[in-house]
Amino acid sequence: MSSKLLFPEDFILMGFTKYSRLDLPLFFALLISYTLTPLGNIAIILVSQLDSQLQSPMYFFLTNLSFLDLCFATTTVPQMLFNLGGSNKNITYIGCRVQAYVFHWLGCTECVLLGIMALDRYVAVCKPLRSSVIMDHKHCQQLSSSAWLIGLANSLLQSTLTVQLPLCGNQELDYLFCELPGLIKMACTDTTINEVTLAVVATFLIMGPLSMILVSYSCIAQAVFRIPSADRRLKAFNTCSSHLLVVSLFYGPGIYVYMQPSGDSPQDLTKALTLFYCVITPMANPFIYTLRNKDVKGALRRFLRSAILSKRI
Repeated sequence: MSSKLLFPEDFILMGFTKYSRLDLPLFFALLISYTLTPLGNIAIILVSQLDSQLQSPMYFFLTNLSFLDLCFATTTVPQMLFNLGGSNKNITYIGCRVQAYVFHWLGCTECVLLGIMALDRYVAVCKPLRSSVIMDHKHCQQLSSSAWLIGLANSLLQSTLTVQLPLCGNQELDYLFCELPGLIKMACTDTTINEVTLAVVATFLIMGPLSMILVSYSCIAQAVFRIPSADRRLKAFNTCSSHLLVVSLFYGPGIYVYMQPSGDSPQDLTKALTLFYCVITPMANPFIYTLRNKDVKGALRRFLRSAILSKRI
């Protein structure tokens, strides 16, 4: 059988819904969300890098998260906007492969990074006298690099196994973009190995960092309740609650999509949850950290004041 029959030249992305009249409202909703995503994340990156009061491990990892979210949304949203804005719903086979590789890389990296951020909060709250030694700049860079390398290694494994599956001319991908579960479902051969590998590795990459998060915050909770000052307890609670909210927004939909047996979940629900963690979460994260963090709000005010004064001069 020729390669063109096994692997089509392009795919047809079925998108959000079969009702074309909803495409325009969805297009504008997605466009607004994607406009806010770079604004919020770039603002976090700038103030974290330029403000001397935010030169700590927490903001180093927050900068990584903001950059990651910016890349995460950019990998998928432009293609979705293109498909919603016109009659062409296609994506090339090469473009689909690249999107699958990059999206899976970034998603796995974020899983690990969120676990590392919980570990950093544990050190800051429970080991304050040793935090500058345990989480110095070199160790922070090593931890951040490890998250990116683990995500890349997993993407190379999972995506390579998936894109080699013969599709026998199947072109219709009933997903919002090229994601591994959807590509596996299109295959015209036994996909048990792919499904098991995806589920096992996803369980490890999701439950491993999630266990680290739960253990870290259990220790943090005990330490916070022992703090005599109510103001310090409130500050610690606000900082930790922001991270916990981000974890919930990302892990909740991801666990449902990647750890459900193939074909067991309604496709419309899967699409909604996928949209949530690849569009809504990257947009919401900067606002969650800004609205619940006095240091970031203060840094943003100083940054805006400085920008306004420089223009006047």
